[in-house]
This record gives sequence, structure tokens and C-alpha cells, in this order.
Amino acid sequence: MQQSSPAVATSGIAAAHRIAFPVLLALSFSHLLNDVIQSLLPAIYPIIKATYALDYGQVGLITFTFQLCASMFQPLVGMYTDRRPQPFSLVAGMGFTMVGLMGLARAASFPQLLLGAALIGTGSSIFHPEATRMARMASGGRHGFAQSVFQVGGQTGSAIGPLLAAFVVVPFGQASLSWFSLVGLVAMVILFGIGHWYKRQVPAPVRAKTTDPTPTPARRRVGLAVTILILLMFSKSAYSASLSSYYTFYLLGQFHVAVQTSQIMLFLYLVASPIGALIGGHLGDRIGRRKIMWFSILGALPFTLALPHVDLLWTCVLSIIIGMIMSSAFPAILVYAIDLLPGRLGMVAGLFYGLTFGLGALSAALLGLLADATSIATVYQVCAFLPFIGLMTWFLPEVGATRA
Repeated sequence: MQQSSPAVATSGIAAAHRIAFPVLLALSFSHLLNDVIQSLLPAIYPIIKATYALDYGQVGLITFTFQLCASMFQPLVGMYTDRRPQPFSLVAGMGFTMVGLMGLARAASFPQLLLGAALIGTGSSIFHPEATRMARMASGGRHGFAQSVFQVGGQTGSAIGPLLAAFVVVPFGQASLSWFSLVGLVAMVILFGIGHWYKRQVPAPVRAKTTDPTPTPARRRVGLAVTILILLMFSKSAYSASLSSYYTFYLLGQFHVAVQTSQIMLFLYLVASPIGALIGGHLGDRIGRRKIMWFSILGALPFTLALPHVDLLWTCVLSIIIGMIMSSAFPAILVYAIDLLPGRLGMVAGLFYGLTFGLGALSAALLGLLADATSIATVYQVCAFLPFIGLMTWFLPEVGATRA
């Protein structure tokens, strides 16, 4: 009978728990570049609204189209790659995003804007499930931390977008969007290298579905937990949609600031998100996901209630606080769901990234209609109560173990 030596066993354990930082940082940077391109879409809303004489409902429809395409395909991509790993699918996804960006730059009508938004959304649906799997494989067991580092890249990219729109697209016009195709090319080169690393890791880490030590609650409790997670995602996504899609319009209408000033304030809100995500992912590994979810949803409530009733300075301050608190939710929700359904990482990642985009899309469209029927200020008065849904965290079972 063949036996492994203690030294070999120790070496194997150490390797399994060593974070592949170069891969994780490359994934995070690729996520940054991907989301820089995606964030240019909502960042140019004030420009295209004026250029094409759009109403708020049409602006919401653009967001709906982008986020529907970004959400609809992600679970399907995840289910497929759970069975058949695709190391270079991220490169293909970035190709879709680049074509969509070029379409937006050259769009001459509202339908062409919708087509460009749809292609960018499709690229996102291909990118996120496999990138999430790669981040987990590079985590060395620190799953929450790895997902938060991956999220930091995306959220930083989302924050940079409004600045690029303010200082490049606003002065030089819609056609200047095509300049950012260089960003997509850089991302494709990096993702090609990551694909080669990923190819060396499969099939064993991807296909091992029966060795996950995480205890799984009974099926009925899993169904209840997934339902609650979806409600939490709705609370977070709907409020985030109110800020990412309509914050600039709120600032322009409520405080009569310049467009560039509104873009800078949107940047300040967005740049707070990666900080919150990194803190939330690290603490989730140590104190548990449920505690982070409690704080990240319900903890934002006092600030969302106050936001519609304060002046410009406090609007900026409160939006930053809200961004930090709410952004800590997603890494905790995602890792909790993966622990809840072991062996289905791609499907879970696709589902919850898809929910982020899909619920955000639906929320943006409905909030646009509400703004047309009432006012932008009413949107924030209504959305202020969404964090109450965080009370549902009480009913989530404990899953997995915290790190010492």
C-alpha cells in the first residue's frame, strides 16, 4: 500500500492555502478595465439624453437593455463552464464589450444605442462567471478576501468611468468613446495570459464536486436562504441603480451643479465602493458572512433616509458612506451562496452577478418611469426605505466556518 510522507502532505496543504497573488491581481486589474468600459455607458447619460432628446424612461431602457443582456446569459454561461471549463472565454467576452463600445461611439439613433448597450452587456455575462471561478482558485482558501480583491478591481473601474466621461467624453464628444478600445485590447492581452494559467489548473479543481467539506443545510433551508439572498440583492441593486443611473440628474436638478461637477461627485460615491468591498470580504472570512450582510444592508438605512433632506455637501458625504457600507455586501453574499451550493460555482456566480445586473436593470427602468411621473427627488425618497429588507438576514442559516 502506497503512503505519502508527512513532508509531501504538508507541502500539498501549504500549496492549497497559498494565495496566487499575481493571478488574483491580474484578474482584479482585468476586472477594472472591463468595468471602466461598462461604466462609460451610464456616465454619458447626460450627454446622450441631450443629443438624442431622450426622456428618463428611455434612459432607463438603455440601462435595462445593458443589464438584461448582462444578467440573462450569466447563469447559462456558469452552468456550461461548470461542466466544460473555458480558459479563454474571458478574451471572447472582452471582444463583445469592445464591439459594443465602438457601436456606442458611432451610434446615430436610439436603436443603435440599445444595440451597443446589449453587446457590452453580453460581454459582461461571459466575463464574470469564469473570472469568479479563477479568483476562487487563486484564493488559497481565503475566499471572501479573494472575491473582494476581484471586486475592488471592478468597482474601481466603475468609479473611474465618470471621471473619464467628465474629462474626455464631455469635452470631445460621443465619438471619443472609440479611444477606449485600447483599454479593451490591453485587457484581452492580460486575460489571454490568465487563460494559460487557468488551463493548467483544470480539470481537477473545476470538476471536483464531491470533496467540498462545507456542510450543506437541508434542501428546504437552502431554498429559503437563496430566496432571502435574492431579496437582499434586490435591496442593494435597486438602491445602487438609483445612484449609478440617476445621481447626476439628481445633483443637476436639485443643486444646479455643472455636469462635470456631478460626474466628480458620482466618482466619489463610486470610489468608496472598492474600499467597502475589501473591508467586507476580509471581515467576512474572519467573523462570518451573515454579520457582514446584516451591516451592509440594514446599516445603510439611517444614511439613505437622511440623503433626500440634506444640502450638497452632506449629499456628497452621505453618498460616500452609503457606497462603502452597501458595497461590502456582495462578496459576502456571493461566497455565502457558493458555500451554500458547493460544486456549482459557475452557476452560482453567474446567477448572482446576473441578479446584480438584472435587478439593477428592472429597478433602473421602473425608477425612470417614477422619475418621469413625479421627480428625481421622489426616487430617492422612495428608495431610502429599501435597506429595511436587510432584516431578512435574521432567517439565514450559518454556513461554512470563519477563519481564525
